[in-house]
Formats: sequence, C-alpha cells, structure tokens
Amino acid sequence: MTPAPLRLLIADDHTVVRAGLRALLDGEPDLDVVAEAGNGEEAVRLAARLRPDVVLMDLRFSGNGAGGGSAGGAGMDGIEAVRRLAAEAPAVPVVMLTSYSGRSDVVRAIEAGARGYILKAGPPEELFRAVRGAAAGALGLAPEIVGQLVGQVVSPRQDLTEREVEVVRLMAEGRSNRAIAEALFLSEATVKTHLVRIYRKLRVDNRAAAVSEAVRRGLLDLA
Repeated sequence: MTPAPLRLLIADDHTVVRAGLRALLDGEPDLDVVAEAGNGEEAVRLAARLRPDVVLMDLRFSGNGAGGGSAGGAGMDGIEAVRRLAAEAPAVPVVMLTSYSGRSDVVRAIEAGARGYILKAGPPEELFRAVRGAAAGALGLAPEIVGQLVGQVVSPRQDLTEREVEVVRLMAEGRSNRAIAEALFLSEATVKTHLVRIYRKLRVDNRAAAVSEAVRRGLLDLA
C-alpha cells in the first residue's frame, strides 16, 4: 500500500507566498497541504486542533515590525509560535521557512524547538527534504545555515565525550546514522550506541532535540 501523504500546515502572513508554497508542496505526491494560517496565533490554534505531520512557519509575521499584519495574533512571531506549539502540541514538528539567515535567528528557532530552518530563496528540493526529515524526526537545515550554525567543535563538557560531540555535529548537518558511521569510520551499531548515550546525557529523545540542547549548552561552536 502507498503510505498516506504527509499533512502540512503553512503559516505565513502573505497570501501570495502561501499560495505559491501550496502549489509547490501539493505537486509532490507524498505531501498534502491541509490548512493555512496568516499569523502565529492562528497557526498554533490550527496545529493543536488538526495535528498535521509538519508545520511550515514563517519566522517574522508583518505585524511584528514590518507593518500591516492581520489582527488577532499578529503580535506573535514565529519563534513564540514554535514555543507555544512545543507546549501545546509537542508531537507536531515545525520547520522555519524564512528570508532571514542570521545566526541569532537560527539559534533562537532551534532553541525554541524548530526541527528545520530553510530559506525562502533556496531550491524546492531543500524544502522537500526538510519537511520529510522533520516528519521522520530529523533536523533539516539549509546548507547556508549549517555553515553558520556548526563551525568547529569546541572542547566538550564533562557530560559528552569528544566523539559524542562529533556525532552531534554530524547530526546537525542532517546526516543519517550510516553517513555518520562512514564519516567517522565506525559501524552503524557503534553510532547507535553513541546516540543512546547522547540522548541520555542530554535528557532528550530525538535527534532534533539533541542538536538543540547541544547548541543551548554551547557544545557546538557558533563562531
């Protein structure tokens, strides 16, 4: 049997942008846009009710300084919407889709709980990959973002070994267990063992949360 398409919610305050994203995403046989939201509050409300597989969230709605946002939630930006969703519907992953690639924006989004950060100017394939990855529990970052977010690995704290930090760095690049194993010349079984230990030490239960917590703790150099 063919798996059911991933159900998506688009949250952006520009109608034309939403229409373009819907046309793009609905063109993929495994993706289905089930709802749209024009501001952060509406996005949280719809996501909590519909429980889509992935939410595509704009970083900044126009009511937050760009002018002209719609009423009833326009004051909530994408970061706050992600935080609210993490509290009200933690099983619903969010991918940030934005024009902003600043390091501080990326870090804030990931710390809030976003499982992806994609630029609107990027190719459609990056968007598709991030959406599918988020639905599968992975972290999807645009290549430009990886270059900013994951620089050199800093000296690890006592709770993660140097090897475990390296595994987290590769996870942040969106690599699979097999790709991590190949990069570090390890077996996949060894990589899985590292993941179990990393999750336990960081007190998380998935790859996206592990990367987010490592960033929060300063285990990945953002310089």
